[in-house]
Amino acid sequence: MSTIETDRLRLRHWREEDRAPFAAINADPAVMRHFPSVLTRAQSDALVDRIVREWATAGRSFHAVEEKATGRFIGFVGVGGFAPAIPLRGLQVGWRLARDIWGRGYAPEAARATMDDAFADPGLATILSYTVAANAPSLRVMAKLGLARAPELDFEHPELPEGHHLRPHVVHRIGRDVWLAAPAARA
Repeated sequence: MSTIETDRLRLRHWREEDRAPFAAINADPAVMRHFPSVLTRAQSDALVDRIVREWATAGRSFHAVEEKATGRFIGFVGVGGFAPAIPLRGLQVGWRLARDIWGRGYAPEAARATMDDAFADPGLATILSYTVAANAPSLRVMAKLGLARAPELDFEHPELPEGHHLRPHVVHRIGRDVWLAAPAARA
């Protein structure tokens, strides 16, 4: 994995010292409001372990993200695989960032950089992204990235009970041809 830099961010390998601030992000009810629950420290560490394993086996996953100006770890952004329970295949772009940095444009900035990197692989045809239908901030990021709604891929989250308000998920996607054809539209 190589480090990716944007004007304001460094997307890099995960470090042991990222675990505590990542656990704090995952324990924040505002950050996790579109997830079934906040994560315990053990659950957060297990997620880091899964991401690190995915880097080792697939050569791609979610980057640890830090602000260049401060060196502070602020969350993750990247292109990686889906959790086993998710009924989608291929690669997804995703993000989870600390609440105090929301509204600065970091999620689309970092996601653009990781998608540019992913689509440099001519064998990658499509990147997906998904969220609960009510997650307006993530839907705005998807729109800024040029992802289009793919309603035929929408799904009900299999780990949530029937009728749960977070069960319906919407899926967006973008093809490599579209991504490469319109870089100025994402600037």
